[in-house]
Amino acid sequence: MFGINGPEFILLLIIGVLVIGPQRLPEYTQKLANLVKELRRMASGAREQIKEEVGIDIDDVDWKKYDPRQYDPRRIIKEALLDDDTKPVSANAPAAVAAVSGAAAVAGTPARPERVVERLPAGEAAPFDTEAT
Repeated sequence: MFGINGPEFILLLIIGVLVIGPQRLPEYTQKLANLVKELRRMASGAREQIKEEVGIDIDDVDWKKYDPRQYDPRRIIKEALLDDDTKPVSANAPAAVAAVSGAAAVAGTPARPERVVERLPAGEAAPFDTEAT
């Protein structure tokens, strides 16, 4: 559970007995038993609360379905690309393509404004901001 094997666990128990001492050992074992009982009670209470709120039993859930290791991004992309989800081309599609490309404007569709590029006069240095670098 914690990556501790048998001999390591026995060594930890011996160290625990020596550190705690024989007088306080029964008290601490009782506290540990109460802690385990409380954790089990909390877990069962959470299970019951989930069952009441969601309406399903945790034991009935197929957890393998939600395992993120089963998802292969290559397979998901391949399925998405090969998915036959083509939409029919509308009658206005060629005109819309022409309007976007700037060749002609369709009636009722405004033409796109030309892009304005401001250039510095020849020989003038570009502005430099010392605080920006």
